[in-house]
Amino acid sequence: MDIRRATAADHAAMNALINAAAQAYRGVIPADCWHEPYMTMDEMRAGIAEGIEFWLAEDNGGIAGVMGIQDKGPVALVRHAYVAPDAQRRGTGTALLRHLEALAGTPVLIGTWADAHWAIGFYLRNGYRLLPAAEKDALLQRFWNIPARQVETSVVLADRRWPEGGRAVPTNGERRNM
Repeated sequence: MDIRRATAADHAAMNALINAAAQAYRGVIPADCWHEPYMTMDEMRAGIAEGIEFWLAEDNGGIAGVMGIQDKGPVALVRHAYVAPDAQRRGTGTALLRHLEALAGTPVLIGTWADAHWAIGFYLRNGYRLLPAAEKDALLQRFWNIPARQVETSVVLADRRWPEGGRAVPTNGERRNM
């Protein structure tokens, strides 16, 4: 498996993979938060314009997974992590996650839907921990640009670099190297 930074030439294939893999969320996330397609090309491009850097895992000549990372100064956010349905449970997600963690010189935070138990389990197995509800709400409002309904129905997980005890990251935190 090879991991490489996505280019504009990859956008259509990335978008197709994201929408295929996101079908697992249908009926799991609140109906008022679901839309079809799950991510439009315009939404994906807007995320890129906002600083999400997408990385791809390639296997057998095709894209097996996609995961984004967004530098937010004192933290790095993992954004839009998806593995092709036929490539799941083969280490693709873990390989992408480890690659992005190595890029981040700051704590890594991940937001996902509270009822997406398989996604939460994946991150827990990979050394992340769930943050308390009050801390989660504050972080989602500070670092993500999502609707209030999504804040209330999501969780945030943090890597080992996130400080224990719910202390907030200082606003002048160290930037990561990419």
